[in-house]
Amino acid sequence: MSALKFSVIVLTRNEEQDLPGCLESLKWCDDIHVFDSLSDDLTVEIARAHGAHVTQRAFDNWSSHQNWGLRNIPFKYEWVYYSDADERVTPELAQAMADFVASQPSAVACRVRRRDYYMGTWLKHVSASPFNIRLFKPNFIRYERLTNPVTIVEGEVADLPQHFDHFPFSKGMTHWINKHNNYSTFEARQIIANQDNGNDFSVLKAFLSSDRSVRRYNQKELYYRMPLRPVIMFIAMYVLRFGFLDGRAGFSYSLLRAIYEYFIVLKVKEIRKNRE
Repeated sequence: MSALKFSVIVLTRNEEQDLPGCLESLKWCDDIHVFDSLSDDLTVEIARAHGAHVTQRAFDNWSSHQNWGLRNIPFKYEWVYYSDADERVTPELAQAMADFVASQPSAVACRVRRRDYYMGTWLKHVSASPFNIRLFKPNFIRYERLTNPVTIVEGEVADLPQHFDHFPFSKGMTHWINKHNNYSTFEARQIIANQDNGNDFSVLKAFLSSDRSVRRYNQKELYYRMPLRPVIMFIAMYVLRFGFLDGRAGFSYSLLRAIYEYFIVLKVKEIRKNRE
């Protein structure tokens, strides 16, 4: 494997179950930073036992937290790879990233493919965003939105076809539901904040912008203005994205995503009602 001249940041909050496997998949890196949101389990002890640097900060919201980490953590290298604890970097991806960084590219960030697993099945068709910006130069990026943040890149973005593996249900269904209940609260607040601020969006940019981050932002804004969003979500994932080809896992996951969308709809209505 080529010399790995990039750092890694892993965001954590009570990740004693998933963190060991994550760090094991990153053992080739000599500059791992665990950015912890004041865990009260063994997360910090596990991180230090694996030789990772630990920085702790109280979580406020996703974009603020991630932006703080990228601006204040003393990374050893110019390039940084971002990971969550329930993710695993494959050897093929590690090698591809090493080769990419060594080539001294003109790009300042790189999109990487993600493989989501549920019920022992790779959700090949129903993953909402198979490409994620994960390898980057911190000075050229920032995050926006309270949850499911959009990555804003000031410069050229490249693509890598290799995958990292994501196990969002590793802690069980209760954990996934609780987490997405919290996510839906942030999403509802973000929708209301966008409306209060009069944020503009463009239908043309939602489909024609050459920048994927711009397209994603405008697609979200367009989507939030549609009626029957939970139904649209299910049809889009299970039918239009061929989720049925993922079998029982594809149906179940599509239904869960529709329910999550309904949480957001209900909470937006609740916020508006409480303002009356």
